Amino acid sequence: MSDSYDPASIEPKWQAQWEADGLYRSQVDWTRPKHYALTMLPYPSGDLHIGHWFAMTPSDARARFMRMRGYNVLFPMGFDAFGLPAETAAIQRNIHPKTWTYANIERMRRQLRSMGAMFDWQREAVSCDPAYYRWTEWFFTQLYDHALAYRGEGMVNWSETLQTVLANEQVIDGKDERTGQPVIQKLMEQWFFAITRYSEELLSYPGLDWPEPVKLMQTNWIGRSEGARVVFTAETGDAIEVFTTRPDTLWGATFMVLAPEHDLVDQLTTEAQRAAVTDYRAQAARATEIERLSDTREKTGVFTGGYAVNPVNGSRIPVWIADYVLSSYGTGAIMAVPAHDQRDFDFARRYGLAIIPVIQPEGEALDGATMATAYVGPGVMVNSAQFDGTPVTAAKGFANPSVNAVGDWLAAEGLGGKSVNFRMRDWLISRQRYWGAPIPAIYSEDGSIAMTPDAQLPVLLPDDVEFMPTGQSPLHFHDGFLHTVDSSGRPARRETDTMDTFMCSSWYQYRYLSPRYEGGPFDPVEAAYWLPVDVYTGGAEHATMHLLYTRFFTKAMRDLGLFAAAEAEMRAHGRDPRGQFDEPMIMLRNQGQILGAAINGDTVLARGRREGSVLLAEHVAVVDAAATTPGVADNTVSGEIMKRTENVLQIDAGGEEWFTVEVTPGAEVDIPSIEGHNNVNQLRQHLEIQRMSKSKGNVVNPDELVAQFGADTVRAYLMFFAKWDQGGPWNYGGIKGPQRLLQDVWEIGRAEYAPTAEDDAASRALRRKTHQTIRKVTQDLDEFSFNTAVAALMELRNTILAARREANVGRAAWDEAVDSLLLLLAPVSPHITEELWARRGRPTSIHQQAWPAFDETIAREEVIELVIQLNGKTRDKIEVPAGLSEDELRRVALESEKVRRMLDGRTPRKVIIARGSLVNIVA
Repeated sequence: MSDSYDPASIEPKWQAQWEADGLYRSQVDWTRPKHYALTMLPYPSGDLHIGHWFAMTPSDARARFMRMRGYNVLFPMGFDAFGLPAETAAIQRNIHPKTWTYANIERMRRQLRSMGAMFDWQREAVSCDPAYYRWTEWFFTQLYDHALAYRGEGMVNWSETLQTVLANEQVIDGKDERTGQPVIQKLMEQWFFAITRYSEELLSYPGLDWPEPVKLMQTNWIGRSEGARVVFTAETGDAIEVFTTRPDTLWGATFMVLAPEHDLVDQLTTEAQRAAVTDYRAQAARATEIERLSDTREKTGVFTGGYAVNPVNGSRIPVWIADYVLSSYGTGAIMAVPAHDQRDFDFARRYGLAIIPVIQPEGEALDGATMATAYVGPGVMVNSAQFDGTPVTAAKGFANPSVNAVGDWLAAEGLGGKSVNFRMRDWLISRQRYWGAPIPAIYSEDGSIAMTPDAQLPVLLPDDVEFMPTGQSPLHFHDGFLHTVDSSGRPARRETDTMDTFMCSSWYQYRYLSPRYEGGPFDPVEAAYWLPVDVYTGGAEHATMHLLYTRFFTKAMRDLGLFAAAEAEMRAHGRDPRGQFDEPMIMLRNQGQILGAAINGDTVLARGRREGSVLLAEHVAVVDAAATTPGVADNTVSGEIMKRTENVLQIDAGGEEWFTVEVTPGAEVDIPSIEGHNNVNQLRQHLEIQRMSKSKGNVVNPDELVAQFGADTVRAYLMFFAKWDQGGPWNYGGIKGPQRLLQDVWEIGRAEYAPTAEDDAASRALRRKTHQTIRKVTQDLDEFSFNTAVAALMELRNTILAARREANVGRAAWDEAVDSLLLLLAPVSPHITEELWARRGRPTSIHQQAWPAFDETIAREEVIELVIQLNGKTRDKIEVPAGLSEDELRRVALESEKVRRMLDGRTPRKVIIARGSLVNIVA
């Protein structure tokens, strides 16, 4: 037996053995409860970084835990392998995207195996494999046949740098989220999925155990609004329909605003205003949608020269265009009520437009000429004909009586009616790229569109393409791909756009069920048993993209009847299929993010004006921590940065408390690593603890950690160093604790134990700690509290080591403790526990053992500390036998010498007993 713990020899041995034994291969077994555990599949961009491990290893630990609890567990892995980075690499490195992608996949497979995860590799799915994207294309044809996929013209986010269309979700603050380059608006023919048909259903989350923030993000993204449709008539005779959430303010509409791209702008614009309108429209096209919607951006517009008639009072109101109105939202036209909408108010004040109050707060008369801001509160309707006096509440939508009443009246008068609008738009899936799933559309010479027949799928990506940043897919220039024939044998052309990669990841959980099945995208027998996914783990940043799209996709598949065979199979096995295919994943848990190493310790010199205990810094210099800094003058603070939030720094200036420095927006900033004069934003960037990612160059390579410490230690540290759902800054020093834990476990597991004497009390104490730990770790793993589970194992380790030193516990208690320690640790550190289990003479894998059960009677403490309070203040603490009745606890408390002395003969008015361990005497 080896004397030292050597993960470099243990871990590869067991990984190979598990693979040879097929230990983690999962099969349908209707006699056992199933558990489909899924972690978000990675994009093969190169090497795994430690953030991938942080996402996956705790998920693996919980899947192992569920297996030991008796569940038949499916835990697959694959690769989301299409995407722009591969195409960018092809251009930059003169390497084919397929070559680059598959080389990365092979490297990541090796790294994932070194993790020791229980992935069932026989179920691997790779989205760029023709066997996979054949069915991605097939899904597209099904959606098209059911009018859920369509081609339309729309304004899109166009990246000049990448020469491609970006989804709304990929644009942050008017820039491409990946490159940081500006995004402009461009009108193009695109393919869309009609996700808005499911807006209402997507707002409902029955039976979903998902984090509330994720559900809230989806709810806000979908953006359901109740209001009314209203039809205004332009003096040209054209109808202008608007959607408003406040039809009760119609009588205060003093002008209209159209989006610059609205179809009626040309008709409504007079010759006198045409030049100004044309210039403004060109200017608006250069602004991104995010910029146009910014609350802080100054609102601008141009009068078209045209007028419309307010349908509720016949007033003539001017029609303007402004870029804060979007053609893609609502109808692309709004009625402007400046008295009761701040944006309209600011616009009206700037351009001298009328402001007419139509909602009056109680006890106050508003005057449009003197109003300083728009009034948006409750009150009663005024200046509104027959609706004067109608109450206006703070409730939104139809719950507001004024909105409800006016909506009904509009319908009765034929002027519009109640309506519901959604902020979410249809899913734009066209990409002008090569490395994506082909869109299987064929365009005939007569302009008709047909889908590639199922028998001819997949439409394969050609290998011999040239990558040129032209704004069109390289497929557009490949004659062999582009030219084909339609169903009548006439010349036709293929669609050269490819699909958004989120299409591939919207259904991958179904392909995992049967990745080599050729009768459809999944085997209905497998689907009947495994679906839906029981637990899904991954990042919350996918809330309004992947997590929303996969919900839409599942609902569409259900409505297209794609689960019908699986439902029949379920019924054949006595399971009720109702509701089983409404949602893709029942439970969702989000991990936090590992952040780059903390950079506390930067030394700064801040100068400004003091306001109490805060320095409002007008100049900040970041200086070398080793350098001698100037002394602290009256209006200067120098020292180490200990904490910061945005531009607020907590400085250790050598006093008793940290000093607060608030960096003013216009502060002068000197940063040695950035040449020239800087600003507060660059200071924030310099001080930021960044999310760990390859693009930021601050990744931690897990291969190096595994080589130094072993995978089991790395796994244990990732589950111990921070709360899994929060994450935190990476700290190399913290790994020493889990390393010691495994070294101690090695010594415990391999040691021969021979008690010198057997003490019943000592044995009971060890058994008590063992069963308390079983209870604690079981609860923690069930609740994804991995850090506290590892902490509990460390405590049990300490207790066992102490028992070994004393050598006074019985052999049965010792074996139970050691076996339980190994079993509880097995999901966290699978290799070392497998090795020690085998060395203890056990014939089958530790990962095939049943999870230990705790006995509440054994776990119960024999003695507890009773806290005694007098009028809420602790006055005594006494050890008493566990399980005393309330009468006995009351007697012990009142007999306390300290309490009796403080009562000084007074009779208590009340004695309160809480949790069986606290007595509060009220005198």
